[in-house]
Amino acid sequence: MSFDSQAKDSKKGGVLESASKRVRMIFSVMASPNRIDILRILNTKGPLTYSELKALAGFKSKKESGKFAYHLRKLLRQLLVALNKAERRYTITNLGKLVLSLARQIEERSIIESGKMYVRTSRHTIEEFNSHKIIQSLVREANLPLEQAHKITEEVENKIYKFQTAYLTSSLIRETVNSVLIEHGHEEYRNKLARVGLPSSDIVEMLSAEGATVDSVMAKTAGSVFSEYLVFNTLPKDIADMHLAGEINISNAGVWGLLPDTVFFDLSELEEGLDLKGRFLNVARIPAIKSPDDVIAALPALVSLLSREASSEVVIEGIVPALLKNLKDPEDIASRFARALAASSAAPSYSGTIATIAVPDGIDARQLNALLDGYRKYVDATPAPRIGLAIAAGKIIIKDNLDHVAAAVRSGGIISIGSSSGGARASNGIRKSGKGAAAMSFHSLSINLPRLAYESNKDETYFRAKLALMIKPSLAAMSMRKKTIVDYAKRGLLPSLASATQSMQRGTSTIVINLTGARESVYNILGESSSSEVLQKVLKTATEVAASQGKQLGEEGAGIAMVSDGSGVRFATLDSEKYGKVSLLQSQNTTSYSQGMTLNGKEILSDKGATQECIAIDKLLNGGFAATLDVTDLSAAEAKSAIEVAVAAELPFLRPRIKLAVCTTCGQRSKAVADKCEHCKSPHKLTMYS
Repeated sequence: MSFDSQAKDSKKGGVLESASKRVRMIFSVMASPNRIDILRILNTKGPLTYSELKALAGFKSKKESGKFAYHLRKLLRQLLVALNKAERRYTITNLGKLVLSLARQIEERSIIESGKMYVRTSRHTIEEFNSHKIIQSLVREANLPLEQAHKITEEVENKIYKFQTAYLTSSLIRETVNSVLIEHGHEEYRNKLARVGLPSSDIVEMLSAEGATVDSVMAKTAGSVFSEYLVFNTLPKDIADMHLAGEINISNAGVWGLLPDTVFFDLSELEEGLDLKGRFLNVARIPAIKSPDDVIAALPALVSLLSREASSEVVIEGIVPALLKNLKDPEDIASRFARALAASSAAPSYSGTIATIAVPDGIDARQLNALLDGYRKYVDATPAPRIGLAIAAGKIIIKDNLDHVAAAVRSGGIISIGSSSGGARASNGIRKSGKGAAAMSFHSLSINLPRLAYESNKDETYFRAKLALMIKPSLAAMSMRKKTIVDYAKRGLLPSLASATQSMQRGTSTIVINLTGARESVYNILGESSSSEVLQKVLKTATEVAASQGKQLGEEGAGIAMVSDGSGVRFATLDSEKYGKVSLLQSQNTTSYSQGMTLNGKEILSDKGATQECIAIDKLLNGGFAATLDVTDLSAAEAKSAIEVAVAAELPFLRPRIKLAVCTTCGQRSKAVADKCEHCKSPHKLTMYS
C-alpha cells in the first residue's frame, strides 16, 4: 500500500471516528429529560432570554441555577442551541430540531413496543389508555346496561390495539365505539354517544369564505353543532324525520332548542329598570327609562342583551314615549334617535336577530316624521339594517307621514304598519299575546302545504284531514320546546327575560304553527274553482284543530300563522327534487313558495281586491299574518301611492319593502338586478329585502 493510500485511509478513519464521537455526544445530550425539555420549550416559544428559558424549564430556585447552566452549556457545545449575542436570546438550531424530532420518534416507538397506548383527550391532556373509561361512558352517557357495556368495550379494545399509532384521540375512540354499537344494531345508544362537531374541511371553508369574520365563523360553528344536536338528539324521532323529509321545516335550527323566536319587551312595565342580578356582571345595570338621555344611554345595551335571547326578532316597546318626553324640536328628536340607533347597530346576535322599535299610536304627525327622519339617517349609514320600526298609528296620521314612510322604505329600512287596535306585532307579522313586561312567541316550525296538496290527489277534504294530522305532533314538539326554554329562563340562561318576567310569572308565551305555500297548494295544485273560499276553509280548519289540540296539551294560546321564516325556499327545492321541476314555480318565475301574502305595488293601484283577501285571512289567523307590499319597481311617487292605498284599505298589518343588493366587498347598496356592484364592480353581492 502506498503512502498516499495510507494517508487517505487514515483521514477517512479519522473523519468516521470524529462523526461517531459526535453522534455519541448528541445521544448523551438526549439522555437527559431536562435537556429535551429545553429543546421543546425553544421549539415552541421561539427565542428566549436566559431568565425566561430558565423559568419555563422549571429551574426557579437559586440552588438549581448551576444545574440549568450545566444543561444549557451541553446543548450549546453540541450546536443544538445557539445564542444571539446581540439580543442575548437563545434559539433552537436546525440540528436541535432534528434531534428533538428523533427523540419524539424514539419515544413513540418505545410506547408501541411496550404495548401501552396514550390518548390525546378533548381536555388537552395526554393520558394512558384506560378501557374502564369506555365502560363508564357507555353506562353514563348512553344508558347501556353494564353487562353489554363490558362486551362492547372488550371488542373496542381489541380493535384499538390493532391500530398502528402511538397516540389515540378521544374522537377516534368514540368513533370506534360507535361503529361497534352500529354493528350490533344499537343505533339508539350510538345516537346518544355520538360526538357533535364539524369536519375540518368545513372550518377551512368558513374561514376562507368571502366576507367572513371571527364572529360569523364562531356563530356558524355553534349553529352547526347545536343544529345537529337538535335533529339527532333532542327532537322526537317523528318530528326529526318530518323535518329531514321536507314535510315540515324547523328554522334557525342552531338555536331552536335554546331561544324563543320573537320576544316582546315592554319597558314601561319595568318600573325599576332591568335587574340582571348576578348575570352579565361586566354590563352596566339599566335603570328605569324615563327621559331622552336615558334612551340614548340604554338602547344600545338593551338591543345587545335582548338580541341574544331571541332567534328571530325582539320588539321593544316603551322606548318612544320616553324619547319624546319634553322634546319639541323635530331636528333634536331625529338627531337623538339616529344616534341611539347607530350605537345599537353593533349588537351581537346568534342568528341575525332583528330588533324592532315599537312606535305607539297617539304621537302627532310632526313627531312621527322626526322619528322617521332619524331612522332614515341610521338606515343610510348602515348597508344592511337590522333595526326596524313598527308603527301603530291611525290612517289619518299615517297619511300625513306617507312621504317619510316611503322614503325610509326605499332607502332599505324595515318598516311595518299595524292598526292601533290590533295590538303590537313584530315586523314579520307575529302577534303579541298577553300582557306583561315580556311575551315570548315560538313559531319557527312550518308545514309544507304544497307537499300535502301533491299527496292529496286534488281532494280538498283529504288535504284538510292530512293537515289536521300534521298539526298535532307539530304542536306537541313546540310545546316541549317551550317548556324547555321557559325552564332555561328560570334557571338564568336567558337573564334579561328572567329579570323582566320575574321567573316567568309576569310573562306570557305562546306556540304557533306556521303554514307555508298556502296559495300554491289551494290555487294551483288543488285547482279549486272557488279558491279564496277554499283557502279560508283550510285556514279555519287549521286554527280550530290547533286550538283543540292546544287545550289538550295545556297550551290555551296555540295558534296558526302565515309569516316568512325562510322555509319557502327549502320546501320548493325539496319538492322540485321529489316531483321534478315544479311547474307552478316556473310559471310564477320564483324559486320559493309563498309565506304570508305579497301584494304587488303596481297591481294594488288598480285592483284593491287583494287587500280585502288579506283582511279576511288576518281575521282567521290568531298567530300572525304578514301582508307584504312590494314597491321594488315603483318610483317614489308610485311607492307613496301604493302605501296610501294599502293603509286606506285598513289592513291590520302591512310591511312595505324593496329588493336591494349590498356589495360584500365595498359595502355599498345598489339595484338588485345588477350583475356587479355599481360602485366597485365586484360580483360579490348580498341580495335582500328591506
